[in-house]
Amino acid sequence: MVWGVAAALVANVLYSTGFVLEKRALAGMPPLSAAQPGRALLLLAGRPLWICGAVALALGFAAQLAVYRTLPIAAAQGLFLSGLVLLLVLSSVVLGERPSGRERRAVAVIGLALVMVVASLYETSEEISRTAPTGILLALCLPTLAGGLVLYAAAERRARRRHRQPTTGVAYAVAIGLIYGVSSLAIKGVSGHLDTEDLMGSVPAVLASPYPYLLLLTGLSGLVLSQTALQRCRASLIVPVCSTVSCVFSIVSGTIAFDEPLPDDPLRLLLRLGGTVLALTVLLTLPRHEANTPTPEGTRS
Repeated sequence: MVWGVAAALVANVLYSTGFVLEKRALAGMPPLSAAQPGRALLLLAGRPLWICGAVALALGFAAQLAVYRTLPIAAAQGLFLSGLVLLLVLSSVVLGERPSGRERRAVAVIGLALVMVVASLYETSEEISRTAPTGILLALCLPTLAGGLVLYAAAERRARRRHRQPTTGVAYAVAIGLIYGVSSLAIKGVSGHLDTEDLMGSVPAVLASPYPYLLLLTGLSGLVLSQTALQRCRASLIVPVCSTVSCVFSIVSGTIAFDEPLPDDPLRLLLRLGGTVLALTVLLTLPRHEANTPTPEGTRS
């Protein structure tokens, strides 16, 4: 138990550090474009600081695997929530980002919503499924993936308009969160097909399923889109909103696709549904544009 808690805290530090390092590296790079993914990947690969951030994220993933081997997933997710607070601190100290009071309150409420969802999972005897029917999975994932890409493209079109207000990046974060939500279901599916006692023998079963291909598609597209969004917008808003959307989608769609029943206990059911609705409500009320900063002598920039 102690080693699991320590690994979760290490994972939080690595994830937050990785995002901050990537954001810092992106600030000195030429503008990235999601329409030119090859160019974006080449530019990213040429930045040592960005590579350090990517390595930190990879190590955070390794630490997360250690957590799941020693702690229940509900307890682990509760510990991972503290990473949002650490991210806000690092983005303020290292990047100089200053979230508005409204955004700080929104992040706090998002944290409360996620705690409610995690509390509904804690110490339950709910059945955990390993696989999902391919038809149901694709019916949930493909429209969501397409919707995320369409939302991102719409945000790009709005960003190119002349005389526009500076965007906060909420639309970008929601779009990326949907993509990573699909990725989460793919990871769950891959893990369900893997046999820890015969990893090589389970590879054909994994390759015969749609999970690795969904994972590859969402991993590559999510990487390019997330880095483009991080370059343009504040990490202190992009990451919490993206994480919330991904979490809510994974819980709702995973329950349907993998046929994991909702809690029978009324209190747990209220916590799960209430937390989901609360998180979505906060996202809908976040400002879409940065506040205008007056320039000297009333001139426009």
